[in-house]
Amino acid sequence: MSTILVFGASGAIGRFALPLLAPDHHVLPVSRAARADWIAADLNNPAATWPAAEIVLSLGPLDAFSAWLERTPMPGLRRVIALGSMSVQTKVDSPDPAERALAARLRGAEARVRETCATRDIAWTIFRPTLIYGAGVDSTLAPLARFARRWHVLPVPLRARGLRQPVHAADLAAACAAVTANAATFGKTYELGGGERLRFGAMLRRLRQASAGFTLTVPIPLLALRLARVAPGALARVQTALVADNTAAIADFGYSPRPFRADEVLPPG
Repeated sequence: MSTILVFGASGAIGRFALPLLAPDHHVLPVSRAARADWIAADLNNPAATWPAAEIVLSLGPLDAFSAWLERTPMPGLRRVIALGSMSVQTKVDSPDPAERALAARLRGAEARVRETCATRDIAWTIFRPTLIYGAGVDSTLAPLARFARRWHVLPVPLRARGLRQPVHAADLAAACAAVTANAATFGKTYELGGGERLRFGAMLRRLRQASAGFTLTVPIPLLALRLARVAPGALARVQTALVADNTAAIADFGYSPRPFRADEVLPPG
């Protein structure tokens, strides 16, 4: 069995990926906090030592991983699968300088992964997922769902017509497992969205319908959000399509994501 080192194992995708990888690989999950049978280490620490592995799966921040890959000698490493973000495309022209800087960092991180792998003869695959949900730990849909669950009110921006394509963390985990030994995916970058596209407002209303008990939808004018100093980039994206083209992923490794399931944004209870 090949050994696979998994960064970001405690995150949304990691919790679904570990059981999928375990039957075919010796899995070494990494966490900064000590856990039984996990490697307690921080990939940002240049003094950390790492076990030998043939495969590395990065499910955390791509810029930190690309720096780790550059400076870490691992002679037996032959395969890298790394999670990036569609923000590399959707935020490149944002009116918010911080978001443009994020897109630039992501592009640079992708380039470093490709260049390092080319130098060391490592097969790489990079994923660019859309809006991730499914474990209650995302920073977009989960907080909104918790707010609706607690207060039975859900604000919905008016004219929120931009398309969204939420992707379940379990489907991204399945994609990681599917490409591990798939030569058709070597040296490629894939957009990965969910199995359904819906308007931003409709996505939020789906969240309301999934909330237990009665939840009131409250329309919020975009002007009110501007006055509340919501970031201009976030306001612009409310009316912009943020979707992925799954065609290449479907053709190369049978990617088959589920439609948006608002009742799975938060764990039961």
